[in-house]
Amino acid sequence: IAESQMMAETDEIVGYSLDPLPLKTYTNIHEGNALRMDWNEVVPAGELDYIMGNPPFLGYSIQNESQKEDMLSVLVDENGKPYKTSGKVDYVSAWYFKSAMMMQENPEIRAALVSTNSITQGEQVAGIWAPLMKRFDVHIDFAWRTFIWDSEANQKAHVHCVIVGFSVGVPSKSPVIYTKEGPTRVSHINGYLIDADDVFVENRSIPLCSVPAMTTGNRPADGGNLIIEANDYDAFLEAEPDAAKYIKKLVGSEEFINNKKRYCLWLVGASPAELRRMPKVMERVTACRENRLAAPDPGRQKLADKPALFRETKNPSTYIIVPAVSSEKRSYVPMGFLMDDTIPTNLVTIIPEASEYHFGILESSVHMAWMRVVCGRLKSDYRYSKDIVYNNFPWPVNPHEAMIETISATAQGILGARALYPDSSLADLYDEVAMPPELRKAHRANDVAVLEAYGFPKDATESEIVARLFKMYQELTK
Repeated sequence: IAESQMMAETDEIVGYSLDPLPLKTYTNIHEGNALRMDWNEVVPAGELDYIMGNPPFLGYSIQNESQKEDMLSVLVDENGKPYKTSGKVDYVSAWYFKSAMMMQENPEIRAALVSTNSITQGEQVAGIWAPLMKRFDVHIDFAWRTFIWDSEANQKAHVHCVIVGFSVGVPSKSPVIYTKEGPTRVSHINGYLIDADDVFVENRSIPLCSVPAMTTGNRPADGGNLIIEANDYDAFLEAEPDAAKYIKKLVGSEEFINNKKRYCLWLVGASPAELRRMPKVMERVTACRENRLAAPDPGRQKLADKPALFRETKNPSTYIIVPAVSSEKRSYVPMGFLMDDTIPTNLVTIIPEASEYHFGILESSVHMAWMRVVCGRLKSDYRYSKDIVYNNFPWPVNPHEAMIETISATAQGILGARALYPDSSLADLYDEVAMPPELRKAHRANDVAVLEAYGFPKDATESEIVARLFKMYQELTK
């Protein structure tokens, strides 16, 4: 039925009748592993005009051994050695490399592939597009930016896709970016599918600029035994009142954004005698030890030697907290300041001893524009990372004292506006419809101050901001 409907719709579009079912078998269909085939044996490069398709999407973490071998056989340099990123990119990228290789034999070939949007985000951009553009001279002729492709199966899978048209011949004088708002002609399309120079933001272990270091929070690695859920908190304290001084709030992205209560036993500094005087605590510590000993990972097994502690014990006096994952529907990723009574998990990143000036820059439209382009995604949600987003971010050059004071004041304005609504979570406050006018006004004032610090126009668009930041990044990384 679906095939008949499709044929009828196609007849109407193309204006003439196509052959009805049954489908015929043609001799120019080749079955097999496309990454192991010699494409010239299917269609010689000199006779080929177009390469189009919807290759399979498979993240590197879910590729089987055979697929990983496919990647290592295709994503190779001029000497036949796999690129260092060959095992860290999506399976679909191999079709880009195979297409680019065909284009070396016939530059007239044009290609367009439906792909998972991950190849245009985060660290995959450098891993895929840098060799394609630098080695094969690939350029992007058109791009349809992220859209959701719904499966027709009963259990619908929402796949976030892009369509990329590319070639190696003379670049198009007017490449086009397509979005749901319509087509836009631009001067150049880079690997992030934006109108900007070819820039490849790679993992960086320390900040590019002179700013405080960002680090991940603490990984419990405890089998849940050192964590006290909100519904167990009162009963646990009633049974073990002496444990009160060793209990702290625990926060990851979910708890921070949605104001959910969670606690943990933070037993740093607790002596063996104190532990043994608290039987309910000892039960949890013993269970943690047993959980770690039973783990298949040798590294986690070693943690059984310190069963009263999380894997890490980071507990700074004050810090900026940044959620690792946040909804794309928010204009700003909600960040905040916390103190040493709250333990951050590994589901957030933190900046110990950071100032309100740093908060103001990070919570600005400038940083959000950078983050939206270079970060990875979880489906469509933002995945903030220190090695890609924070450590590569170009900060204002040589900010003077008055500038720092102004941004510190506008940052305090954001925090003050939030404090007017103590009953509201950050999810409530940063809902685009529900956001209170005081908070929106505070953010706009902060945005203006940060734009001025960069020397950007007050009415700069997000694409203009990113293009300027990319130029700053290029200068800083020369």
